[in-house]
Amino acid sequence: MKEKVIEVLNSIYDPEIPVNIWELGFIYKLEVNKNNDVYILMTLTAPNCPVAESLPMEVKTKISMIPGVNKVEVEVTFDPPWEMDMMTEAAKLELGLIY
Repeated sequence: MKEKVIEVLNSIYDPEIPVNIWELGFIYKLEVNKNNDVYILMTLTAPNCPVAESLPMEVKTKISMIPGVNKVEVEVTFDPPWEMDMMTEAAKLELGLIY
């Protein structure tokens, strides 16, 4: 189930950055228990990010649509603050930050 959740997270993009939220490092914690309840602790680029309301809701909605998932809880935190170093190498390459 965790792999299916990650697959969905790879399909969700921050509209300001053309990279998915998993590769951006927005997901700080992902837990799936034996009842297929999903807990996600995530962040955004900044507290005043234009998608601060909509992006966590999109995550919750899309994860909830996975067959077999029961409850979904999405919590947003800014501790620690997101930094570009949290991105995967693939994301940095895609954004031209490394060559």
